[in-house]
Amino acid sequence: MAKDPYSVLGVSRTADADEIQRAYRKLARKYHPDVNRDPDAADRFKEIGEAYSTLSDAETKARYDRFGADFRQYASSGAGPAGGTPRWGSGGPRPGPRPGRGGYGNVDVNMGGDVDWEDLLGGWFRQQGAGPAQGADHEAELRLTLEEAIRGGRRTVRLAQPGGETRNYDVDVPPGVLDGQRIRLAGEGAAGRDGGPPGDLFLTVQIEPGAKYRLKGRDIHFELPVTPSEAALGAKIKVNAPAGPVRITVPEGSSSGRRLRLRGQGMPDPKGLPGNLYAEIRIVVPRRLNKEERELYEKLAAVSDFNPREGL
Repeated sequence: MAKDPYSVLGVSRTADADEIQRAYRKLARKYHPDVNRDPDAADRFKEIGEAYSTLSDAETKARYDRFGADFRQYASSGAGPAGGTPRWGSGGPRPGPRPGRGGYGNVDVNMGGDVDWEDLLGGWFRQQGAGPAQGADHEAELRLTLEEAIRGGRRTVRLAQPGGETRNYDVDVPPGVLDGQRIRLAGEGAAGRDGGPPGDLFLTVQIEPGAKYRLKGRDIHFELPVTPSEAALGAKIKVNAPAGPVRITVPEGSSSGRRLRLRGQGMPDPKGLPGNLYAEIRIVVPRRLNKEERELYEKLAAVSDFNPREGL
């Protein structure tokens, strides 16, 4: 059973022509066989093209909306609202790709005829002798720790190449880069054709989750363990935060869950204000008490009238 073209493109049934085209362009670039080396990419690319050919034509889209997966037989028999011979790209028989225009080995992409492929795919279909064409863009992940993302600086990244070899790239990481941001290495993509310029390499930043610190936007959150006496009497505590050592003042009478804010000590922002550092107090008691500690705790329990459960 043919897949629903709306689901294939990831759009709703109320999507207009512009939304459909934007979704198609995004997916076509992602799954184009020149860019995506996944074995299933060619089939996915073909599926995306067929979905677009159904939804990009208002007449064909109307037939699909009315008859669903059987819309082609209504068109070919003349029984539906769009009777007559179906257009190429509207669900009827289509010619295979012309040599040098849409073929990838033995893969028949079977795309519609109303798409400007030269504009959409940056000249990927041009062959030798057809003029210069820019190479395809490549994408990869750049994994950083929180500390590396805060500091930024020059990093060397080793990436696999299409032929199975590896290559090192020098990357200037801007301080304060966030998870999901992309760093562009101009001219480090696929080689151009016929003297055309190469494509670019885009590195998507992935900040690895840490055991101690959590990043929310540009704010950094962590738990601050304190002793009962530090929480009751107050204290000044030195902590090695991701951006460097900081001194935190714990107010007298602090309970677990209290948040202390250190303004501007979070993730830096080259274009604006840095984030904040938030320390959440967590009172920790010793698992074992020596004799003197036990005597002092027993004395405190005897003289203190503090009841944290009052009202329960």
